[in-house]
Amino acid sequence: MNRFVYRKQPRHIPRFLFSVCVFLFIIGLFLQGIVSVSESTRKRQRESLENAITRSITYCYTVEGAYPESLDYLKENYGLTYDEDLFFVDYRIIGSNILPDVTIIEREGK
Repeated sequence: MNRFVYRKQPRHIPRFLFSVCVFLFIIGLFLQGIVSVSESTRKRQRESLENAITRSITYCYTVEGAYPESLDYLKENYGLTYDEDLFFVDYRIIGSNILPDVTIIEREGK
């Protein structure tokens, strides 16, 4: 008469719970990859902007014999463009024959 005796069944993790955990893990890896690519892209954009500004300043000095007076001068006359919502460029003139001090700062929250 063992058929009426209650036996505890071993607990197994339901298969759907395992599938959900694996799915969430894969989604987490995917999102981490997107963040990593985004940071890498932003770093490359900053390096590209630094190179473009340096090239524009040097070209201006070569053509005109003096460094540009402002960043706006480079934008208007030498075609310098960048995403102003993403980067802040601090351009400080030291003298007409001294290379200007350029600082590029990434804006947060963009």
